[in-house]
Amino acid sequence: MTVVQILELAAAAMAAGAMNAVAGGGTLVTFPTLILVGTASEVANATSTLALVFGTFGSMYGYREHAGAIKWWLSRFWIVSAVGGIIGAVLLTNTSDALFSKMVPFLILFATLLFMAQDAFRRLGRMERPDRATGAGAFWGAMAFQFVVAIYGGFFGAGIGILMLASLGFLGMKNIHEMNALKTVLGSLINAVAMVWFIHAGLIDWKKAGIMTAGALVGYYSAAHYAQRIPQRRVRQLISVIGFGISGVMFYKQFVK
Repeated sequence: MTVVQILELAAAAMAAGAMNAVAGGGTLVTFPTLILVGTASEVANATSTLALVFGTFGSMYGYREHAGAIKWWLSRFWIVSAVGGIIGAVLLTNTSDALFSKMVPFLILFATLLFMAQDAFRRLGRMERPDRATGAGAFWGAMAFQFVVAIYGGFFGAGIGILMLASLGFLGMKNIHEMNALKTVLGSLINAVAMVWFIHAGLIDWKKAGIMTAGALVGYYSAAHYAQRIPQRRVRQLISVIGFGISGVMFYKQFVK
C-alpha cells in the first residue's frame, strides 16, 4: 500500500466510526473505500466488518443502563441472530467474487434506501397502537424476520439495525432507547459471528483491517464527544448523498463501462 492509500483507509474508517456513533451508515464509506484501493469485493466486505465490529462494542457499553430491560428479549433473539449471521457469512464465502461484485451496487442502493427510511422506522417504533399484535403469531413472525435480517447481516450487513427497529416496533417495544440497545447488541452479535467465519475462511486483509480498526476507534470516540454539536439531519443527508453516489458509480463500473 502507498502512503496515500493508508491515509485514505484511515480517514474512511474514522469517518465511518463517527457516522455510526452519530447516525449509522459507516459501511457505506469503508466498503467502497476498500474497493477503491484495489481490494476484492468479498475481502473488502469481510475486512470492513472486522474493522467496524469493535466500535459497536463501545456502543453496547453506552447502552448498558438498559441491559436489564432488554434481557428477556435478548434471551429469545440471540440464537436466531447468531445462526443467521453464520449462514450469511457462509453464503458470502460460497459466492464467487464476480457474482458478489455484480450484487454490490444493488446492496449499497438497498442499504442507502434503508438508511434514508430510518426516521420513519424510529417513529414507527414509538407508536402505541392498541391493536398491535403481541401474541404468539407476532412473536414467531418477528423471530423469522430477525433470522432473515441476520442472514443478510452476515452476507453484507449495511442497514440491519434499521430493519431490526422496524421488527421490534411491530412486536410491541415502545422505548426507543431500549430498542436501540437491543438492536445494537444483536447487530454486534451478527457481525461478530460473521467476523469469526471470515477469519476462518481467510478473507481478512489484516494490514488494511489494522489501519481501519484504529481509524474507526478514533472516529467512535471522537464522535462521542462532539456528536451533540453535529446536526444529525445534515449528517444523514450527507450519508444518503454518498450512498447514492457510490451505488451510481458501482452500477456504472459493473454494467456500463
